[in-house]
Amino acid sequence: MSSPVLSESATFDAARLRADFPILQQEVNGHPLVYLDSAATSQKPRQVLQAEYDFLTSSNAAVHRGAHTLAAEATDLFEDARAAVARFVGARPEQLVWTSGATAGLNLIAYSISNATLGRGAPASARYVLQPGDEIVVTEAEHHANLIPWQELAARTGAVLRHIPVHDDGRLDMDAAADLIGDRTRIVAFSHVSNVLGIVNPVTELVALAGRVGALTVMDACQSAPHMQLDLPALGVDLAVFSGHKMLGPYGIGGLYGRSEILEALPPFLTGGSMITTVTLDEAGYLPPPQRFEAGTQPIGPAIGLAAAVAYLQDAGLAAVHAHEQRLAARMRDGLIDIPGIRLLGDADGAERVGLWAFEVDGVHAHDAGQFLDAQGIAVRVGHHCAAPLHRRFGMTASVRASAALYNTDADVDAFLDAVTGIRPYFGVNA
Repeated sequence: MSSPVLSESATFDAARLRADFPILQQEVNGHPLVYLDSAATSQKPRQVLQAEYDFLTSSNAAVHRGAHTLAAEATDLFEDARAAVARFVGARPEQLVWTSGATAGLNLIAYSISNATLGRGAPASARYVLQPGDEIVVTEAEHHANLIPWQELAARTGAVLRHIPVHDDGRLDMDAAADLIGDRTRIVAFSHVSNVLGIVNPVTELVALAGRVGALTVMDACQSAPHMQLDLPALGVDLAVFSGHKMLGPYGIGGLYGRSEILEALPPFLTGGSMITTVTLDEAGYLPPPQRFEAGTQPIGPAIGLAAAVAYLQDAGLAAVHAHEQRLAARMRDGLIDIPGIRLLGDADGAERVGLWAFEVDGVHAHDAGQFLDAQGIAVRVGHHCAAPLHRRFGMTASVRASAALYNTDADVDAFLDAVTGIRPYFGVNA
């Protein structure tokens, strides 16, 4: 299934990078592992594993609280990691809050706004108070993590949740967005890249629509941070989240970016140690951001691992990574559309995208298709991918999703396509 147009790039050697990922060297079910589930979680290079190991075996100590040598070393490593990850997304260190992941970051935002509505943090937080009838706008394509926190915030405050629909080809209906985002809109939340459709959304347009009415913008960057160069301040978003485990990093670590004036105004969500100035038995004062939002024991090892992950991505070159993955996406699409009974989601002509396709196999449930592929050593995702409303919009309950990363090759894609051609015949479905 090779094509001279879509052959391996001479300037990006994914096969060489694969040697850095121990897990990719194994066989699964008697076949070489073809890992195409990076949108769910990426694999980790040796450099990331080593960074965490080195910290735990040479500098392990609690940060921001000890006066001994190990504590000082750990604190320096921890804050150096913050600075490195902040630079990776174009931010300053004080604009990056450590979280346990994107879901935690989105809940932090929603609960901070809820606390502001209760009068906490006033007068600085007053502009984030929600009144009954105020509107929160999301898109029909959101991951549940960028939908359910807003549902809950609306339920707590009396706000109204509205959504921007998607066209049949997966693009956002920006005409509808222009009509929906109005004087009562207080928050506009959206993904940079859909985890089902793979399409890069028009962030600049969404930010402009929100800006004309003074609404807060919240962006889910989980599917863009590993695959394309990010400059969050330049994009103009107010707040954004990303998860380390999707970008070659450890589990249990993520980032919340926020414009300084917003983080300074919002009240904390989680409270306890490490985020306070003074405490009496009746009240407490809180540190400035980012520490204000980082109560309790810190994810020191994971933060250091994430810094190593972004260094790896930067060394690979984000522009080259994006181009490589776009080329793999084109190779996937060209192969999938030639296979009878395959229905692609988000096949928008000319849309910028990452290396991800979700599809339906006519006559075969997604879970059965996934098990068939797994028997061939091919790891893909099946289900609604935490985007049930979007699947419902397209008249299905589940899909198969193949998602590439910088370590995938043409050979991976071709093995995947060859296996997909066998799904329907195996289950006795006529072409």
